[in-house]
Amino acid sequence: MIEPTLALYGDAYDKVDRHLEELLKNTGVRYCLLVDRKGFVLSHKEAIWAPRPPALDSVATLVASNAAATSALANMLGEHTFSEQIHQGENGTLYVESVGAESLLTLIFDSTVPLGRVKVQTKKTIAEVAAILEALKDAPAVEFDEDFSKGASALLDDLLG
Repeated sequence: MIEPTLALYGDAYDKVDRHLEELLKNTGVRYCLLVDRKGFVLSHKEAIWAPRPPALDSVATLVASNAAATSALANMLGEHTFSEQIHQGENGTLYVESVGAESLLTLIFDSTVPLGRVKVQTKKTIAEVAAILEALKDAPAVEFDEDFSKGASALLDDLLG
């Protein structure tokens, strides 16, 4: 089974969540997603006024796939990577930028939002989120001992009978 590259939880998740919320407020975008390069949504925010969001899991999978294809193109052209992608339509824009080597910050917004503002604010957020994700690499792995297993089994027995 494929699992996310990063385990974003607890205090780190809360910090990332606050940065995404701030980015949402400062830019006026509809949706903001932190996606790993395997296509898993690590965190997301949506504007209160935004219409019903697209299927975020599908967006994440397609963004990660597109990033992989773009990386292959970059290599063919002698680049290590292209750090950002912009897909502009008649009414909407998808902006994707790398956050370190393992994740992508994805913003979805309409034509009323200036792309320049999005790019400037996103650069600030990426620096902050990248530092949080980098610190996770040094965190010890979560290990469950036998007591946890027994306790979880007892809870499930009580719950399910």
